[in-house]
Amino acid sequence: MRVLKDFSPSTLVAGFVAVLVGYTSSVAIIFQATVALGATPAQTASWLWALGLGMGLTSLGLSLWTRQPVLTAWSTPGAALLASTSGVAMPEAVGAFIVCGLLIAWAGASGAFEKLMDRIPIAIASALLAGVLARFGLDAVASVRTAPALVLAMAAAYLLGRRLWPRYAVPGVLAMGIAFALGQGRLGGVGGDLSQVFALPVWTTPEFSWSAAVGVALPLFIVTMASQNLPGVAAQRASGYATPVSASIAVTGAATTLLAPFGGYAFNLAAITAAICMGREAHEDPARRYTASAAAGVFYVLLGLAGGGVALLLAAFPRELVAAIAGLALLGTIAGALATALKDEHYRDAAILTFLVCLSGVQAFGLGAAFWGVLAGGAAALVGAWRR
Repeated sequence: MRVLKDFSPSTLVAGFVAVLVGYTSSVAIIFQATVALGATPAQTASWLWALGLGMGLTSLGLSLWTRQPVLTAWSTPGAALLASTSGVAMPEAVGAFIVCGLLIAWAGASGAFEKLMDRIPIAIASALLAGVLARFGLDAVASVRTAPALVLAMAAAYLLGRRLWPRYAVPGVLAMGIAFALGQGRLGGVGGDLSQVFALPVWTTPEFSWSAAVGVALPLFIVTMASQNLPGVAAQRASGYATPVSASIAVTGAATTLLAPFGGYAFNLAAITAAICMGREAHEDPARRYTASAAAGVFYVLLGLAGGGVALLLAAFPRELVAAIAGLALLGTIAGALATALKDEHYRDAAILTFLVCLSGVQAFGLGAAFWGVLAGGAAALVGAWRR
């Protein structure tokens, strides 16, 4: 099979790092969202089951179909939105998830979202990607304050790896981080009751109401499209991939609709974790990097099936190790995105403005920095075109 020929250890590690970063960076928000909606422990485990299977199967399917590194994710700002929700019962929330899924599927199937993305210059898309990812680089540097020996050892392994074995630099960094943390006694064991590790799906019969559709479904759709799918498509295009946007968005919407009764509240194209699979660290050959996102899909499925034990597994990794591996794995992508963003002097002002707004993390009206960065950069590009 072609997949087995294209597969390599570096793509396997890139897929694992992408899943590690994706889960550890936002799984706590998922737990907060389930608490806000009054979920039982069984329903919480079902959420992780549905989210893991949804991300895993869509990532695996889209990657193998397109032969491109397409990685999906749960909507992190959507989870934050749900965590701040009050007065909505779980059945009403599930009904809102279904409505949101149908809206996402329509945005993809109609081609409306892809037409919007076609109007964004590549310089602004690249600046958007650099601004979103640069935060992880800053977090890696900041982690030196709390774990200097661990982070500096990982940085040294990265520099040495880039010089001696570029394809395996990130696997070397991960191995160094685990070995160093183990030596320091900071790598906890995975314990707990094994009978609670594996999750089972729990069906929640949806209830539809106008209040939940307007107060939950519509905001969830907006933040997912503006704060997640927009930078997700920008990441693909900035990395040189012509992924079928409409079909991919439609698939995530269909997955949301089908898995909503089990806790799959919103799926979207990934940006940050996808960038790990799309960089040179995953594979020197861009045509073979799709195996990294396919491997990530398999890891997501395994974590979904073991939904009750996810927290136990991830608790073993120190916070600084995760921050350092994410920042170092994304260095090449950040540098390449910045180079592309600033190459065309006609869009340079718009690109740097997009980068700074995205890096700032500013939020307003429930929309994240990615949306406002594109808006600011687009306005600057229009003014620049009018001036010329």
